[in-house]
Amino acid sequence: MARVEIALPETFLFRTEIPVRIGDVNYGGHLGNDAVLSIVHEARVRFLAAHGFGELDVAGAGIIMVDAALVYRAEGRYGMTLAVEIAADDVRTRGCDLLYRLSDAATGQEIARVKTGIVFFDYKARRVVTMPAAFREVVGAPAHRA
Repeated sequence: MARVEIALPETFLFRTEIPVRIGDVNYGGHLGNDAVLSIVHEARVRFLAAHGFGELDVAGAGIIMVDAALVYRAEGRYGMTLAVEIAADDVRTRGCDLLYRLSDAATGQEIARVKTGIVFFDYKARRVVTMPAAFREVVGAPAHRA
């Protein structure tokens, strides 16, 4: 099977710092994959909040993560503070990919890359909906693309 590759853009929309906690470290002594997804979840919540949104209310729509991919570049360790950067890619009518770069905030060494696919969702009607214009504006996307 081919290795997963996640290409990153030159610029990112958002940056935050998140410390690696003891519970984020697996039996091998390094950052676990489940913890990486938890860390990018925290970063995504901070990104949305910075624009006045929440995961259940992005200008009237919620979001659902429909897929995820993770590629390690180096070991993350307990006590390290991670710089987490977020960008958007493959913006479509009802969703997009969010790309994350996790780096050691002290040294700049890249630790991991993550991609999460999100779609916009009406939790009351239980259906996928069109991406809100306000979010499309945040990610700098042009008008709808199929």
